[in-house]
Amino acid sequence: MRTNLSSSLLISLAMSSTLAVAAPNQVVQRNDVSLAMANDLLDAALAACHADGRTGVAAIVDRGGNLVALQRDDNVGPHNTLAAQRKAYTALSTKTPTRLLAERARNTPDAENLNTLDELLLLGGGVPLLFEGQVIGAIGVAGAGGAAIDEGCAINAINKVLPAVKN
Repeated sequence: MRTNLSSSLLISLAMSSTLAVAAPNQVVQRNDVSLAMANDLLDAALAACHADGRTGVAAIVDRGGNLVALQRDDNVGPHNTLAAQRKAYTALSTKTPTRLLAERARNTPDAENLNTLDELLLLGGGVPLLFEGQVIGAIGVAGAGGAAIDEGCAINAINKVLPAVKN
């Protein structure tokens, strides 16, 4: 009985170690936005808006579209909070700045149906975050005074925190 138990234990250990060796080949490792990076981006985005005497709200989503962090200035309309998050999600999902996506939807018949997807917000102010050629998340800015200004605040933040990013 003792031999059977020992044999079973050894076989079990051998099989689990074989599985442990195979598992790392099946695990995908990806870069993602950290909370520290998200907070740095938010601080830089709102500072860029403030430099022009504006207020706004900024949101960061990770590569999975999950909200990592959000900052909102006082007296910014509550609809802008959701807009910033949706702009970030849209930029991440499409891997495209939302102002460019909105322009394509207006001017390209094949892309105009993007307006029908509730999850996407085709307003400027959402920009993907790139690191080592991969989209690791996105930033969305809203309420600063229009699509171009929102996008400018986002790009200023990216250039300050992720200077290697070219948008």
